[in-house]
Amino acid sequence: MAANPSVLVTGASTGIGATYADRFARRGHDLVLVARDRTRMEALATRLRQETGVAIDIIQADLTQAAELAVVEARLRDDARIGILINNAGTALGGSFIEQSTDDITRLVALNTTALLRLASAVAPRFAQAGEGAIINIGSVVGLAPEFAMTVYGATKAFALFLSQGLSLELGPKGVYVQAVLPAATRTEIWQHAGADVSTMSGVMEVDELVDAALVGFDRREAVTIPPLPDVEQWNAYQAARQAMLPNTRQKHAAARYRTAV
Repeated sequence: MAANPSVLVTGASTGIGATYADRFARRGHDLVLVARDRTRMEALATRLRQETGVAIDIIQADLTQAAELAVVEARLRDDARIGILINNAGTALGGSFIEQSTDDITRLVALNTTALLRLASAVAPRFAQAGEGAIINIGSVVGLAPEFAMTVYGATKAFALFLSQGLSLELGPKGVYVQAVLPAATRTEIWQHAGADVSTMSGVMEVDELVDAALVGFDRREAVTIPPLPDVEQWNAYQAARQAMLPNTRQKHAAARYRTAV
């Protein structure tokens, strides 16, 4: 793999994906941009070629469509120049669970989980064989918080976090770095998909700041990066409490509280 491997970015036409593309281009990495909006990707590619001189390929694809997703999977499997995958493509829905249509939920899950999983699965064996490579999965703090009332979206982001942590344990010893990035509210177009007006919200991080912070975590090889969290010890305590609970789940019998009828 090259010293500056190519980077494939999904959801690259705007927001977090476009900003990742900008930052890696400025680090000297060639790019493969993936999104539905070719016009926006062409404009981004033109600017970055002029400003940085890197080579940029574009794949127009709707990752909820199996045939189009397969094209990106094949590129990840076959192009040995690609050494970093940024699984950023995602969407959200407005309304409560009982208000959301089953078809809309299915499309949300297809993009936020199935596509993320399939792309990671396409590239991970090659990375493991090479003994290097990186996968960045964009999750969300919502995946930690059912209290935020974004049930299906949060479930998809919990999946992204769990998958990232599991892959980190599996692939880390093989030389592959896996990072989960958990933004909170960030000023992107995803709010339009959820039917919310981000301009009326407080505590919203700008995309540039979010990605720059995530890249500090990337350079530090953090397994989980939460850019808006002021006190990392809160995350460490959360992890320690979870891990301390695990040995107590290995019991032959049910806990005493479940052996007495109410």
